Amino acid sequence: MAFDVTIQPSGHVFEVEDDETVLEAGLRQGFAFPYGCRNGACGSCKGRVLQGEVDHGPNKPPGISEAELADGMALFCQAVPVDDLEIEVKEIGAARDIVVKTLPCRVAALNRLADDVMELRLQLPAAERLQFLAGQYLDILLKGGERRSYSLANAPHDDAQLSLHVRHMPGGRFSTMVFEELKPKALLRIEGPLGSFFVDEESPRPRLFVGGGTGFGPLKGMLDHLAAEGLDRPHHLFWGARGADGIYAPDWLQQMTAEHAGQFRFTPVLSDTPAETAAGFAAVSGWPHDAVLSEYPDLSGFDVYMAGPPAMIHAAREVFQAAGLPPEQLYYDSFEPATPAE
Repeated sequence: MAFDVTIQPSGHVFEVEDDETVLEAGLRQGFAFPYGCRNGACGSCKGRVLQGEVDHGPNKPPGISEAELADGMALFCQAVPVDDLEIEVKEIGAARDIVVKTLPCRVAALNRLADDVMELRLQLPAAERLQFLAGQYLDILLKGGERRSYSLANAPHDDAQLSLHVRHMPGGRFSTMVFEELKPKALLRIEGPLGSFFVDEESPRPRLFVGGGTGFGPLKGMLDHLAAEGLDRPHHLFWGARGADGIYAPDWLQQMTAEHAGQFRFTPVLSDTPAETAAGFAAVSGWPHDAVLSEYPDLSGFDVYMAGPPAMIHAAREVFQAAGLPPEQLYYDSFEPATPAE
């Protein structure tokens, strides 16, 4: 049985088929909502149910609290309508005309960025291009129905090849393949672009970027895009790693700083190994969100973009909002671990 969903405040209406989630149906019909992991963990697709009911399944998704459910909130990547709905959710106009494609590609190059980080460069067929927004991600489609999600580390204007930063996860099926088996010219299949993590270019506010580990990848893509458009306001990147060797893009960082002096700053944040510098920049010790607040105790006038491990995202969200950052000025991509196919 199909149900109608009305989006507020736009008044747009779309239809949800039997056992289809609200997010699946909306994306299928060209309505771009915020979303990230699509498995109920990150909370990016959270919105309010104004009328009607939804079913989240037998177990509460981790990305929403009992208090939020009681307050009428829902995770639309997991919510299946029980009847016609009226919902309140932000629509993202920039992504509406971008087509999600399933494409073959070949491995163009494997570049070791750090001991446990590899740049995987993918070449699409000659007649294909992947239209995407800086910060979005794609899925690598594996045999057996499994997927692995990786953010695009290049900007849309530099799309002759697609760049992914892959961290070697112990026991990880695909990351182990990248580090031990995959060779140039190997054939892969991808689906993308996916996700709603991209820059609000209409906002006039200065921007802070907060990355943990390979969360630097999508932030690099965003900054490359903004630099190509011309940096017209302050941009400050905080990149967290355990030690100085985890800051694996010294040439890029030096070039950005030299070419955009006054509009781009970089602060490496090291959690485990005290060091005075990383990639030639003065480093601070601790956690990225603490480094941000040490320099910007009032965040009300900033847009903040975060990408990295779930624990970093969760901790930063709470303290940033306490420091005056409105929820609508916070954009994030939580790197949730892959779940095996059933």
